Amino acid sequence: MPEASPPPGGRQGRGAFGLADLLSLARIPLAAAFVAIPDGKVRLVILAVAGFTDLADGWLARWRGGSRLGGLLDPVADKIFIAAAFFVVLMSGELTWWEIALVLLRDILATLAFLVAVATRRPRAIPARAGGKAVTLLQLGTLLAFLTGSPYLQHLAWAAAAVGLYAIYDYARAIPTGTRPVGG
Repeated sequence: MPEASPPPGGRQGRGAFGLADLLSLARIPLAAAFVAIPDGKVRLVILAVAGFTDLADGWLARWRGGSRLGGLLDPVADKIFIAAAFFVVLMSGELTWWEIALVLLRDILATLAFLVAVATRRPRAIPARAGGKAVTLLQLGTLLAFLTGSPYLQHLAWAAAAVGLYAIYDYARAIPTGTRPVGG
């Protein structure tokens, strides 16, 4: 799921907790439910709801202006949901641990980069980019393939990994010029 983007004009909006933040926050209990509920059909619904909340919170944040908290909460909730969902895939044995690590590499590196930035007191955010959005779609497609028993599961995982490598390269190129303070 993509990182939060500021509304047109590049400014985060109101400082108060809003509907977009509530939608982002909803992905955290959805992540727990995805792990806890073994029924594949229910997991499909959970995946659909999580995808909807990600689209809707981004749209609301751009339309109404996001909060400072939302600039942090959205990517954290995204990563928690994706990590929990791929934990389920790992436990199923449908993909190997290293295939899942490759699918999640962009998210792992983004998390590490953010932690380093916080530790050095220089937290920055990079607005969502096309490569990151493509990785997110392929990750969701991989989860959908897993839940439906598709023979394309491994192909989608490898596609997500390949696009993830491109996204890492693209984000690295954007760091010198495309960053802004987290929530700013």
